[in-house]
Amino acid sequence: MIHQIFPSASAGPLGPEQLEELYRYPDDRTRLAVNFVSSADGAVSVDGGSAGLGTPPDREVLDLGTDLADVVLVAAGTATAEGFTGVKPDERAARRRERYGLREVPVTAVVTSSGKSLAADSPVLTDTLVPTLVFTCSSVPLGLREDWTAAGAEVVLTGDDEVDLARVVAELSRRGLHRINCMGGPALFGSLAEAGLVDELRLTLAPFLVSGEAGRIARGAGMDPARLELVSVITDDDTLLMRYRVRDSSSH
Repeated sequence: MIHQIFPSASAGPLGPEQLEELYRYPDDRTRLAVNFVSSADGAVSVDGGSAGLGTPPDREVLDLGTDLADVVLVAAGTATAEGFTGVKPDERAARRRERYGLREVPVTAVVTSSGKSLAADSPVLTDTLVPTLVFTCSSVPLGLREDWTAAGAEVVLTGDDEVDLARVVAELSRRGLHRINCMGGPALFGSLAEAGLVDELRLTLAPFLVSGEAGRIARGAGMDPARLELVSVITDDDTLLMRYRVRDSSSH
């Protein structure tokens, strides 16, 4: 059972509605939250994927972030490696979304500057309830972009040779998709952080030692350290689930 240990220890386990209130997105402006799970020794993957690090409370909170979002943002490589499909809310998620006045199905948005890791038959494009948004560049071959469109996606150009992530967030906001739930991967997180677009990091510390060559949760050119403010910590099944707010994150 999930208990809160910060900012104040809960007297008993948190119920579903208490978790919802803890993880809901503020309504005052567009917010971008990034989700990652890491082993105790800092690994973000096992055998090339994050599934091996998952625990029941991590999966519960991960689902909650999607249930309360307007859009799930993911890099094409991560969507392919993790076998992403479009979001398909179950009965609990549907009730949750209705209770918070959200549209029936959250949109999935995929980011790719090269197009190389996003095949036209990818489930994230074809196995969906609503059209997937593909944010990409004019340098990606027209034929591939047309294949994505034929597969049911909506292709949005946001750069010449590299996706402009500020334009991505602005476009999502323009469409009324203000609650952005980013599912990685590390390169996308690093680029979003470097651009000052991340409002919140939702980090699960999983009770595993992995060692090996697994990477870290953010990867990129590097940046001046961004100061984080701890918002909440909950725990269950030897797992710590932390929310950090990025101080002075830009208003989108």
